[in-house]
Amino acid sequence: MEDAQANLTPEQTEKLLQFQDLTGIEPMQRCRDILSGHEWNIEAAVQDTFNEQEGAPTVFHHPPRPAERLPQVNLQPANQRVIMYPGRRPQGMFEWTYYLLTMPMRFVWSTIFDIVRAFISFFRPDPRRFVTDPLGDVTNFISTFEGKFGQQHPVFYQGTYSQALNDAKKELRYLLVYLHSEEHQNTETFCRDVLCSEEFVNFVNTQVLFWACNTTSPEGYRVSQALRENAYPFLAVIVLRDNRMSVVARIEGHITGAPELITRLEQVMADNESSLVAARAERAERSFNQSLRQEQDEAYLESLRADQEKERRKREEREREEELERQRRQEEEEREQQFLEREQKKSQLEQELPPEPAQSHPDSIRIMLKIPSGSRIERRFLRSQSLKWLYYYVFCHKECPDDFQIVTNFPRRTLPCEPQDGGPDPPSFEDIGLGKSEMLFVHDNEA
Repeated sequence: MEDAQANLTPEQTEKLLQFQDLTGIEPMQRCRDILSGHEWNIEAAVQDTFNEQEGAPTVFHHPPRPAERLPQVNLQPANQRVIMYPGRRPQGMFEWTYYLLTMPMRFVWSTIFDIVRAFISFFRPDPRRFVTDPLGDVTNFISTFEGKFGQQHPVFYQGTYSQALNDAKKELRYLLVYLHSEEHQNTETFCRDVLCSEEFVNFVNTQVLFWACNTTSPEGYRVSQALRENAYPFLAVIVLRDNRMSVVARIEGHITGAPELITRLEQVMADNESSLVAARAERAERSFNQSLRQEQDEAYLESLRADQEKERRKREEREREEELERQRRQEEEEREQQFLEREQKKSQLEQELPPEPAQSHPDSIRIMLKIPSGSRIERRFLRSQSLKWLYYYVFCHKECPDDFQIVTNFPRRTLPCEPQDGGPDPPSFEDIGLGKSEMLFVHDNEA
């Protein structure tokens, strides 16, 4: 299962489990192959899977195919009931005499008719062989039947023979098939006295699905060829047995009354009820297994989602830590770069400092500086020199801070000694009014 779900998105995994649940296909890899062949369109994949099982055309691909075939039906299952009703026999001396005298004529006529029909069919194929509108054939028969025999009749299945078989299989119900032959002498009596009787109508509407069609139509003719009836009226009982739709009973001939027919059908249904019970039990077990598998799959998906969520959180935490570490290293590199630049600048400015004048120089001024550490440093400058050299001297001193101000004690004021890029130099010692010897203080701006 895990191999079949490998490299799938969560959406594809959900579709895979849903497809398996809907179709009942056990191998997960087969489910994945079917979905992949349908570009992960679950509706088309499910419909095509059912259509393939039922022999219906695909809805996803449209290759040229021959005419739709009828679903496979077991025509001769074990213990099949074949009920043949003899035709109406002559009554009395007159009918027997008439029957015997006309027998040769009927034989000759039927022989000639069969030969002519075979000759014509050799040059002109039977149009009933070409099924173009099976549903239309069924609805036309229902309309004609109601126009001739009225509205009181069993509920006809409004669909094709294939659809009736599929529905009977899905619903695990009996399907009663009636083939209607307009040319047969017993058809009209059977329809009026049996099919339209209240007793038969109530039985069919509550017990079975009922499908009927005229054998003169392409759909009815095709079903007639498939079921191979021998006499009319013809009824077939079809039900699911041994996982196949099987004709478990054939009722042919002159059926005289509804009670007898109902008795025959009830006996057939009683004989095959065990097959339906087994099929229902099998479906219930399959449904239970599917539900159990669905619960297991949901639990697996929930566990998978939880693991994915844990992994996502771990990944996000790891990425956050890596980002913080990257920022920390970047800040360290920037501080280190700034430190190197300051040290380089200090070294350069230290070389640019003018030489310290002699103590006896008439313009010399003695500056004593108290630095934040409490120590004192001093240096002599010329009164005409700019205060920037005082700033550079303090900036280059190892015990002084990098960001500072130089202030006087009394009156307290900040000396404008820091040079500005692109601006004029700060004033000189003389311009600022400092005396021969001054005591100044270095204030750390970061303290």
